[in-house]
Amino acid sequence: MFHSTKWLSGSALATAMTAGLAGTAYADQAPPHILTVSGQGEVHAVPDQAQLSAGVVTDGKTAAAALAANSRAMNDVFAALRKLGVPDKSIRTSNFSISPQYAPYRSNDTDMQRIVGYQASNQVTVILDGVSKVGSTLDALVSSGANQADSVSFGMRDDKALVTQARAEAVKDAVAHAQTLAKAAGVTLGPILTIQEYGSGYAHPVSLMAPSMRAASTPIAAGEESIQTGVTISWEIK
Repeated sequence: MFHSTKWLSGSALATAMTAGLAGTAYADQAPPHILTVSGQGEVHAVPDQAQLSAGVVTDGKTAAAALAANSRAMNDVFAALRKLGVPDKSIRTSNFSISPQYAPYRSNDTDMQRIVGYQASNQVTVILDGVSKVGSTLDALVSSGANQADSVSFGMRDDKALVTQARAEAVKDAVAHAQTLAKAAGVTLGPILTIQEYGSGYAHPVSLMAPSMRAASTPIAAGEESIQTGVTISWEIK
């Protein structure tokens, strides 16, 4: 009986032994100990830009009549905005619709889908450079025929520097937190392994009452914007 024997060359044998030794060394190496901490950064700034939404809702017996009435009212709205010096690039149609209006439901009515008229709705979003113009702009819109207002929000034209500052504050907060924990645990912070950012954002809209419920002069307080961000940092500890 003959036995087949497979011989390895010297180079192949050396390669196999080296790989085996490396694998053994890697397996014996303990994984790094890691400390993961989150930090928060927040900066405050006075907003220098406002965005508001307003529009016109009209009714008519026909779709054409509702649309014609809406167009006349919206032309007055656009004229009022231009009179205030708002450029065309800062005025954008954000919603437009025409929908049928149905008769109220009656239990003895066999014609459930009887159309009694149409409603046209046209809404615009206006961006104002300067929050001091919000009150006068809303008053002008209402006076010109706008009968629908949704919200006003405030923000910054350029917030890059503020976001950068918030990020730096978040990292500083995470480092301080990690140093406190490491000292309390009797360990030393090693190199940073990962940094992740989360939750950047700001600007909370201020809800408004319907124009018909507001006074002739509309006071608006912009206050301050809070720009927030967070980071999660992982360190190797020794």
